[in-house]
Formats: sequence, C-alpha cells, structure tokens
Amino acid sequence: MSGPSAPRQVLDDIGLSLVFFTRLRLPSSDFGGRNLADAIWAAPFAGLAVAIIGALVYAIAYSLGLASGPAAALTLAATMLVTGCLHEDGFSDIADGFGGGRTRDRKLEIMRDSRIGAYGAAALGISLLIRWSALSQLAGPGHVFLALLAAHAASRGLFGAFMHLLPPARSDGLSAGAGTVTRETAIVGAALGAVALLALGLGGAIAALILLGLLFAAFRALCLSQIGGQTGDTIGALQQLGEIAVLLVASVCLS
Repeated sequence: MSGPSAPRQVLDDIGLSLVFFTRLRLPSSDFGGRNLADAIWAAPFAGLAVAIIGALVYAIAYSLGLASGPAAALTLAATMLVTGCLHEDGFSDIADGFGGGRTRDRKLEIMRDSRIGAYGAAALGISLLIRWSALSQLAGPGHVFLALLAAHAASRGLFGAFMHLLPPARSDGLSAGAGTVTRETAIVGAALGAVALLALGLGGAIAALILLGLLFAAFRALCLSQIGGQTGDTIGALQQLGEIAVLLVASVCLS
C-alpha cells in the first residue's frame, strides 16, 4: 500500500503510530485496517508526543528550582515511561546478541532472550549517560523541547527507510509481521524526521542530517553482516542511536 493520502487515513496512521510506539491510548483502536508498515511514516508524530511529555516534565522541574542535572534525569525517565522502554529494550537485545553470539542463529536466539546480559546492561548505561549529559548542557526548557523534538522525531523518521531497505531477518516476529514498507512511505517518514531537525537551526539540522545518514549506513551494514536483515530489536536500537546522535548535536547548537 502506498503512503498517506486521504485525511482519514492520515489520522488512522498517526493514531496507530501513537498506540504502537508509546503507551498512550486513544478512544478508538480501529485504524481503518491499516498495518504498521502502512503507518510507519507517522512514527515521527509518536516522537513528537514523547518530546512534548519530556519537555513538560523538564519545565515543571525547572520551575520548581531543580538544577539541570536532576531535571534532565526526570525528563529521561518520563520519555522512557511513556514509551514503555520499547526502544531501550531493543538496544540492549542488540548489544547482547551482536556482542555475545558467534553465529547468526545464536545472535537471533540471544536477542529473543528476555534476560539482559553484560553487553546489554553496558549499552543501556552508556546510552542513558550520554543522553542525560547532553540534556544537562541545554539552557532551559525551551532548548530542551527543541532538542527532544528533533531527537525523537528524526530518530523515528528512519524506521520506514530501514524496513524498506533491509529484509526481515526472521520469518516470524514483529518486523516480519508488520508488512512491506513502500518506497513512498519510507520517504515521507524520512522527510518528516528531516523537517524536525530544523528545530536545531539550519546549521544544526545539516550537521544532524549528515550524522544520521552516516549512522544509518553503518548500522544497516552491521545488521546485514550480523543477522542478514532487520528485526524489531534492530529498529529499536536504530532509534536509540539516532536519538543519541541528535542530542549530541543539540548540545553543541543549543547550549
């Protein structure tokens, strides 16, 4: 199925993305029969919702006189709560699988294990530390919102292109069951993510876009070499890496 067209279809896709990628719930769970592959272009809107919630928490903490460090920590906690740590889970699974498995089958087996290993724990710790330190450098709630908007929307804008360019690594599972992402759908999602980067200013947007492009190409090559394609865990890891990259740029451009 092609990318978004009719207004009702657009709203269905945004609603499906919000429900799938966050713990937010909508009055209706009927999204016009759309599947995740159809709606993946709207993933940046889920990122926008996460950014708004995180920024509100930071603003409240800031208004109560908290220093930037604790305020940034509460902001991260809020964003993880609203997503149910969906992408953090994928990131840790990828670290454990790619780091601990010797063969393709063993890597995929480890990625499905609900237990977290040393590689996964270390990856999560580093991810949290980098994101917290980047947010801590920003000058006030306004800049925090801009950074969160760019990071959460742009990182999710990569999903469609990643699913379009890589085959599913498994015949079952989340990614395999999502459907086929068309080229048009992938382009719309990537374009929305790129527009969100303008929150960093033109120079910051260009820098972040280049960094995301390099990261995307490198992670795509890594996934192909390690497991021969993509899974739901790889998509989660891609989001985390993209969020980190954009927040690092934001810490330079907005601090």
